[in-house]
Amino acid sequence: MRSQTQWNWQHPNWPKFTYQAEILWKSEAEFLHKSGICTGTLKHLKEGEKSQLIVELISEEALKTSEIEGEILNRDSLQSSLRRNFGLATDNRKITLAEQGITRMMVDLHQNYDAPLSDAQLWDWHELLMSGHRGVGDVGCYRQDEMPMQIVSGSLDTPKVHFEAPPAASLAREMAAFVAWFNDTCPRGATPLPILTRAGLAHLWFVSIHPFEDGNGRIGRAIAEKAISQGLGLTTLCSISTVIQNNRKRYYEMLERNNLGLEITDWLLYFSETVLAAQYHTQVAINFIIQKTQFFDQFHQQLNARQEKVVARMFREGPKGFEGGLSAENYIRITETSRATATRDLQDLVDKNALERTGTLKGTRYHLRIKPD
Repeated sequence: MRSQTQWNWQHPNWPKFTYQAEILWKSEAEFLHKSGICTGTLKHLKEGEKSQLIVELISEEALKTSEIEGEILNRDSLQSSLRRNFGLATDNRKITLAEQGITRMMVDLHQNYDAPLSDAQLWDWHELLMSGHRGVGDVGCYRQDEMPMQIVSGSLDTPKVHFEAPPAASLAREMAAFVAWFNDTCPRGATPLPILTRAGLAHLWFVSIHPFEDGNGRIGRAIAEKAISQGLGLTTLCSISTVIQNNRKRYYEMLERNNLGLEITDWLLYFSETVLAAQYHTQVAINFIIQKTQFFDQFHQQLNARQEKVVARMFREGPKGFEGGLSAENYIRITETSRATATRDLQDLVDKNALERTGTLKGTRYHLRIKPD
């Protein structure tokens, strides 16, 4: 079932990608500007708040990068595993091998972003990602099966080949060229590239080689984050996978469109937009934690135990809050109190300007009086 399509890696000029660099200048400048704002805002966080933010953002990235590939993990377990890896206080919940593996990979990415990329690091990441996964033959090494590696959809009698990767026999050469390029184009390398350009190019190039039997998308997104962190000189907290998962169809469409040729301006524009959206998401998360601290400072000793429990639960939902808002039924269920008491408590929170009320009757909903964006 070998496709006759000429893939990007089959072009005579492979891997010499081309793009219009000047079109990307505006995105590169905006990213650097907002990175400065984000870094400045982080300085307002206390050490405990900063640790909380890191755990929340990295766990979200681990969760979403897995969801993109159809693997559903548990957010609380991921956070528990991350806290354990960072030496923070945690519970003793049971964590699956898959959850342990992805969090250990993310911690390595977070802590060792500035180290040069190497085959050994990629093999380690792959071994961690495949923890608990059965049915993957080549783990912790590049694929060795000589059968064509294809991404296929449709029925067996009328399959559609979305992409075919280079053969296993060429992977040592292909990855040697990729790793050398990645290290040469870092800020201290021989031929440094702008941050977003390098990250987007690295992701597309890596997934075009598709060196592993499984896990290429997750590792490719990790490589892009490594490139961004190296460009900034500090660990990026951009949750790229969260933005991609919100419109996964477009992500795959853009990859498919750009695995045929070597002119990739539209891919780099798409990827830059994705990173900028992820950067905005991070800034909202930072602002949310700052406003959470201000909220509890403002209402210190003004709320009863039931109200404190509900407010804390609402903050756990993150900047978006309860989907559709908190209802009286939510309040009753969380506090295990009567409807009359819930009504009085909620009215008191509104009167104190801790919550704002929307809707009427059964459609009444309550929201925290904060605007993290």
